[in-house]
Amino acid sequence: MSAHGAAASREHALVEMTGPSATAGSWPRFYHITRALAVMDFKVRFYDSALGYLWTLMKPLLSFGVLYVVFSVIVRIGEGERFYASSLISGIVLFFFFGDATNKGVTCVLDNETLVRKIHFPRMVIPLSVVLTNGFFLLLNFIAVFVFFWIDGVEGVRLTWLELPILLVLLFLFTVGVTMILSVLYVVARDLKPIWEVVSQALFYLTPVLFPISLVAEQDERIAHVVMCNPLAAIIQQARHALIDPEQPSAAAAIGGAPWLLIPFGILFGTFFFGLWLFNRMAPRIAEEL
Repeated sequence: MSAHGAAASREHALVEMTGPSATAGSWPRFYHITRALAVMDFKVRFYDSALGYLWTLMKPLLSFGVLYVVFSVIVRIGEGERFYASSLISGIVLFFFFGDATNKGVTCVLDNETLVRKIHFPRMVIPLSVVLTNGFFLLLNFIAVFVFFWIDGVEGVRLTWLELPILLVLLFLFTVGVTMILSVLYVVARDLKPIWEVVSQALFYLTPVLFPISLVAEQDERIAHVVMCNPLAAIIQQARHALIDPEQPSAAAAIGGAPWLLIPFGILFGTFFFGLWLFNRMAPRIAEEL
């Protein structure tokens, strides 16, 4: 190779690596930075708040109250559905975790511009810490959800409740994948935030949060199967089956058979690994793009 070619190659390599990668450094350091950012964000949200955690609980409870009145008393979608109130609040809490984390995650890299420009650290800790913070809120909200189950007369603890940690891990992975994609694309496409707000709102109404999937199946089973291809729909439906009422269809039954669950699982893991690949690819250039 000529001297000119070697110089060009070195220059190209320097351009390609303009900053730390998504997971630069040791894993213990990665873990400690992620936890520190998540805990700090968690504490900041309660700073100077007299009611503290209650403000976080108010959003899903207020939304539940309004939606329950509309869909149980006025529209009566939940009429005749066992434990409709418990199904509604569990769906709201699970979806709000996804919605809040991804909407916050869209701008998380830009919100931490000062850190990104001045400090050498693994960039992936930023979107991961946002999801982890909302994960803290999700766990706290589930305390209220279980209290509501007891008030609503849901059966006591069953063996199927052991499915909850698995479902939460799957929800976490999907949320992290979407958040990584959105956060890194927002750096180069600032129109993404209002677009995602519309998309997430549409997802809320297309996911069986407000309505039982059995109601859709009564109208058209094929539409119900398409709705259940959404990983959020599969997770929420399985959570209702496992936690609230075993008479509700499981995710496998609602989608038309266990083999069809490969579709939502494929979308979930495909989103996570694509987000991981995209974020890792673009991470070294984030500081330049900001």
